Amino acid sequence: MKAAVLHEYGPPKNLKYEDVPDPLPEGQIPAEGEVLVRLTATSVNPIDFKMRSGEAQARFPVEFPAILGRDLAGIVRAVGPTVTTVAPGDKVIALSWHTYAELALVKATDLTLLPEGMDLVEAAALPLVTLTGEQLITVGTQIQPGQTVLVAGATGAVGRSAVWTAKKAGATVIAGVRKSQLKAAEEVGADVVVALDDDAAMRKVGFLDAVADTVGHTTAEQLLAKVRPGGVFASVLGPPANAAMHPTVRIAPIMTKPDPIALRTLAEDILAHHLTIPIDRMLPLEQAAEAHAAAEKGGIGKVLLLT
Repeated sequence: MKAAVLHEYGPPKNLKYEDVPDPLPEGQIPAEGEVLVRLTATSVNPIDFKMRSGEAQARFPVEFPAILGRDLAGIVRAVGPTVTTVAPGDKVIALSWHTYAELALVKATDLTLLPEGMDLVEAAALPLVTLTGEQLITVGTQIQPGQTVLVAGATGAVGRSAVWTAKKAGATVIAGVRKSQLKAAEEVGADVVVALDDDAAMRKVGFLDAVADTVGHTTAEQLLAKVRPGGVFASVLGPPANAAMHPTVRIAPIMTKPDPIALRTLAEDILAHHLTIPIDRMLPLEQAAEAHAAAEKGGIGKVLLLT
């Protein structure tokens, strides 16, 4: 099969489009509980280029040669013994690993069927970002009806998913963005929009029950001080540098895990236009290096890789 392969840490050009062995030898069936999927598409996420560059090697060390990628959208080719939830020919999506490739072996328990009417290519944008946003709220903040949560980075794909999840939970949601994003933030469905890089606007933000952080750095440190005693600061980027100064706030780092039930629900929400994950461009897998270079600059929607 073809795959985008990384042989050493470094810049986007280190991703090479190559022939690699199939995950299963021809004629062999998947092991018990496993499913072989022919990918239609995957997508680029920040963790991908952090793993590629070596920035994330403390948490996610790479064993070379490596195939990166977390998002999977494709068609089931074969199933292992006892697998009854999916069958050959089914269209599926999942949060997985090693998806910059034409084929992938996936745990059956990580897969969910594509909702009827959803585009299989566009669905590749969803797994990691929507599940991260959902878990940032449900696992991290554990926000309750009537409470107030500020989502930092609300116009990003993870932030949009967090805003939607918090609204479904019955919370009052503040979308925290840059001043240049105020107009765009009006469409994410929050109750209030605030510019995090506007000191005057930040001073007006009262005590919060929780913060769902996707931006980190000094902004996270400022927001931590806004959380009431007994409140929660949940982040995909780890504790703020000043966490020790706020011992009454629970710090909740989030490491996204597969959850096919939640993923299916989020996909249905998107199909119903309750939530939007913008897609900037679609490139063939052989242009994975170009896709990384574009995504790493930031400020754009999802970049898909067509396999």
